Amino acid sequence: MVKPLYGAIEAGGTKFRCAVAYGIDALCAETRIPTAAPAETLAQVLAFFAEAEKAHGRVASLGIASFGPLDLDRASPGWGHLLRTPKAGWAGTDLVAPLRTRFACPIALDTDVNAAALAELRHGAGRGLQSLAYVTVGTGIGGGAVVNSATLAGTLHPEMGHLRVVRDPRDTTFPGTCPFHGDCLEGLACGPAIESRWGAPLDKLPASHEAFAIVGGYLGQLAASIALLLAVDRIVFGGGVMTSASLLPHVRKSASALLNGYLPVERLGASMAEYISSPGLGERSGLAGALLLAMAASGR
Repeated sequence: MVKPLYGAIEAGGTKFRCAVAYGIDALCAETRIPTAAPAETLAQVLAFFAEAEKAHGRVASLGIASFGPLDLDRASPGWGHLLRTPKAGWAGTDLVAPLRTRFACPIALDTDVNAAALAELRHGAGRGLQSLAYVTVGTGIGGGAVVNSATLAGTLHPEMGHLRVVRDPRDTTFPGTCPFHGDCLEGLACGPAIESRWGAPLDKLPASHEAFAIVGGYLGQLAASIALLLAVDRIVFGGGVMTSASLLPHVRKSASALLNGYLPVERLGASMAEYISSPGLGERSGLAGALLLAMAASGR
């Protein structure tokens, strides 16, 4: 029996990662495409999968894990379209139609953070648990979650990066970089906001710099909110900004202070250091999640 071949797309604000695989641990081909204008970027995505099919056979299904906001309502005429995204030039882009027209296979779509949460729960930092939230901190900030085996979505999917936070007393004048909300969480703690405020990314600043405590404090507010609202078994922080090793301890410290022992984290068998963790799959969480979406789309 011939194994089905799956296509996966992690669509990010900086780059698109595409892959074909027979399963999570059976990768056949992969590429990275810089995120440029929609038509140019999607043309390169189509070209990758066309070449992959020549080399490995027909793709049975495709999974797309994308930055947002997205229309995820299958009954909506706008399903598969990006909504009012801060990513310049991408609002209204139909991510699904070009792929559906070219490859005529089942396609599953979710946010990059929901997909990453799914992958981390099944194969990464949350293996063996029942629920998990995933937060990415990079060009933007987004959060997704899996509860009762399903990713969260309602009228819209979670948009955790646009929550308001209490300003740090050392950080009261910076206006924020979010084009919609100014000093929301994303406007204060994403990569571009950090560089705009301090003139360098976190990994170029000394570990003693106040930026770590300030940004970690904002992200800790998000972690505490997730814990209180969703009561998930684990919260995972990933993305380019989180590669600075000095940041996550500040996130844990802030969340712990805000929760003040209210939630029984220890009853989950985890200390705060385990409850708020790094990705078990490293930078591959989103792509692995897209692959899981593709497998589900084909009934696997």
